[in-house]
Amino acid sequence: MPIVPTSTPRYWCETDTPVGRLLLAGDADALRRVHFQSGPHPMRAAPEWREDATPFARVLAQLGEYFSGRRHAFRLRLAPEGTAFQLAVWEALRAIPYGQTLSYGELARRLGHAGSARAVGLANGANPLPIIVPCHRVIGADGSLTGFGGGLLIKRALLSLEGAACVADLFSAHDSAQAADGTSARDIRASGR
Repeated sequence: MPIVPTSTPRYWCETDTPVGRLLLAGDADALRRVHFQSGPHPMRAAPEWREDATPFARVLAQLGEYFSGRRHAFRLRLAPEGTAFQLAVWEALRAIPYGQTLSYGELARRLGHAGSARAVGLANGANPLPIIVPCHRVIGADGSLTGFGGGLLIKRALLSLEGAACVADLFSAHDSAQAADGTSARDIRASGR
């Protein structure tokens, strides 16, 4: 569904997911915010917001389908707040297919702003609806996993869930390099490196 004009959030709820606890905020008509509560800056609901999961029934159902691998695109009414440029970037993010990635530069080019990869990156980083508006599908020009509001481990987990080739290629190459020096990925995880 399209991104609609903004409205004031009146409701919120939290939900547990495979990538941690999420705060959802919106009104009876549209979702305005998804926030990773497990990170260093959990979001507090505004005092005037009312805790109620009822307006988020479709969001919760679709998140469950996504995390179980049964949903590849979200069909929800969204109402993020942002500049015209940010809204254009966020709409373009929704066109990146499930399991595929795109560089910041390529996304800028597709928006008609070649050479504006940094501006696209800033707009991507300001996305108030991560997962739903899949900013995790944007990667560095060299294929590296770069900034993500939920952290790079969550970005990797989301791309891995979607079967994105870059994650398998990136980490199999990393594991091969570790094996060459005699250290396996299992050793790294066990040692906490």
